[in-house]
Formats: sequence, C-alpha cells, structure tokens
Amino acid sequence: MIEISRSLTRGDGATIIYRIVRGLAPRQVVIFVHGMASNLTRWSEFVEESSLRSSRDIIRIDLRGNGQSTFRGTITMETWCDDIAAVLAIEGYSGAVLVGHCLGANLALHFAIRHSARTEGLILIEPLFPRSFAGVLKKIQPFTFLLPPIITTIGLLNRVGLYRRRLPHLDLRELDREMRALMKTPEKSEAITKRYASVCYDLKFLPITAYFQSLRELSRPLPSLYDIKKPVLLMFSTGKVFSDPTIARELCEMLENCTTVILDSHHWIPTERPAEMRSIIEEWCKSLRKT
Repeated sequence: MIEISRSLTRGDGATIIYRIVRGLAPRQVVIFVHGMASNLTRWSEFVEESSLRSSRDIIRIDLRGNGQSTFRGTITMETWCDDIAAVLAIEGYSGAVLVGHCLGANLALHFAIRHSARTEGLILIEPLFPRSFAGVLKKIQPFTFLLPPIITTIGLLNRVGLYRRRLPHLDLRELDREMRALMKTPEKSEAITKRYASVCYDLKFLPITAYFQSLRELSRPLPSLYDIKKPVLLMFSTGKVFSDPTIARELCEMLENCTTVILDSHHWIPTERPAEMRSIIEEWCKSLRKT
C-alpha cells in the first residue's frame, strides 16, 4: 500500500496537508496527531514499520500552523478538532482512533468531547495537563496571560506583510536518528532536552504566531475527563521535563475505560522508545477490535 499526500482547504483559507495509507476495501482508520512545534514526520517511522498498515487505514496530519499546513490566522483547539473532522469526512470515515503525542494528546481529548460520535478510541502519549506542568512549562505558567496580547501584536504585523516567506522543513525521522546516536553518549540527557525542548530551535520551523497560539492552547484547561467514555490507552514517561507523571496519572483516574503504561524516558517516547511504543499501540488496537 502506498502512502498518498493530500490537502484540504477549509472555509477560512487554511490548507491542511495530510498523508493517508488505505486498503482497497473500507477499513477502520487511525489518525496520528503530532505535538507542539512538530509535524506529520513525527510519525514517519511508525507508519513505515507498523503492522497496523495491514489491518487499518492510517492518516497523519500537519495541524494548521505546523509543517506544510502553514497558516498565520486563528488557531484554537476547536479549529484543529474541526480540521480533523473535515479530513475524516472528506475521506469517507465515520470515526477514527486518535493517536496524539504531547499537545496532540490534549487535542485528542478535546476532539473526543467536540466530536464524540467520530471518536472510536484515544491513544494519548504524554498528555500535558496544566495542573501537572513541570520544568519550563511550570515556570511560564504564571505569565500565560501575556499570550493574547503577544498573539494579537504578531497577527497585526503579519497582516501588514511582516513575516518570514520561507520556513525550513523539519524532518523528525532524521532528527530522531541523530538524537538516538547522541543518546548513546554520557551527555544523552542534556543532548535530547537541548534539541527537543528549545524554543529557539522550534521557532525556526513554523510561524511565530502559530507557535504562541499553540502554547496558549496547550495551557488551556482540559475538558472533563469524566465525560469521555471511549476506550483510552495512556502512555507516560518517568521523566519530569514538562509534566509531573504522578500528578498526571492521578488526574487520568477520571477516565472510565483506560489502560495506562509507563515507559522509562524523558518525555519523547516516539524518539526514545519507538519499538516499545509501536508494539503497545498495535496490541491495544487489536484488543479494541475484539470489544
């Protein structure tokens, strides 16, 4: 099966880029959502190597403002959710299992509330709950009230033509390979956080307004987890780079139908533990088909 790149232009002018692998006959679909300052190449390795290709269709998406879905207009959890729902609709799917990492996991939770009928299950990899923020996120949390005026100012500058015309492309599959080599050195902890937790590095690859709007949305309160009745697979790291895993796990006890897995990593499970993550997701999806 060949993966095909497609695009969808929304009513507000945003063009959403996504890639799809599908079988000849209708199958259930899994849609992969990347995290903060990321793009659909976050899932390139997974799609290439996963056995899910033989049993399910797979979509991976550049969220508006990220990757090739360059956009400098309004970005919210609601617009992201509606973009995903529109992609599913135009491809003919009534629902999907959503897989999200970091910000993408938070988005999946919002999607499960906003588009409950289209949600068949959730796989949440390192969701970031504001109450469990740690590290740099906890330090900036008291200052998130500054984000709206910052976003408004940048938006005004964009409207008068002040923005970067060209943004370099970030290939996370290649970056992951580089980081895995560095992770074999004594400085592995410093190496991975320096690259993956660097604001300056992130800002090279996406519009500034998209970055700050993403940060604002990441800081929003999550919907009531009590209201999510779909099956959920949760993956947490042992590290505390962005989130306190103990607090996050306690909050997730509100999820009614949830399986939790803990992996020894800093925060970037797809980079640090790709084989284990892939196996866990594949087995959970198999069990989901049986229920």
